[in-house]
Amino acid sequence: MIAVWVASAIVPGVSYDNAQSLLIAALVLGILNSLVKPVMQLVSIPFIIMTFGLFLLVINALMLRMTAWLVEGFHVSGFWPAVGASLVISIVSMFLGYNRKETTKVTTNEDQPPFTNGNEPPPGKGPIIDV
Repeated sequence: MIAVWVASAIVPGVSYDNAQSLLIAALVLGILNSLVKPVMQLVSIPFIIMTFGLFLLVINALMLRMTAWLVEGFHVSGFWPAVGASLVISIVSMFLGYNRKETTKVTTNEDQPPFTNGNEPPPGKGPIIDV
């Protein structure tokens, strides 16, 4: 909802009447992105490959236009405002979904204690062979 709100504040041509229509638009956009968008991406794989992925912007814009068509009180005035709003929504969603947790330390064989018998390591404790 925050991403759609930011897009409506930044992009001219994208607006909403009240907070309820903004909330409904965000929910409908989420549902369309989870159900309809994967099908559209699958069907348009040749276009996505030919345009080096730029056709995904068109698909995102179509999802936004479909949301405006379904939700009364949420307005997208044309194709280019939909493209701009989809870019803003993607960028804001990326920042909101950014995970700030630190990565965990990966242990290596050097971190493990030496083997007790000098011949072979116990089963499952030997060097890792990466194939």
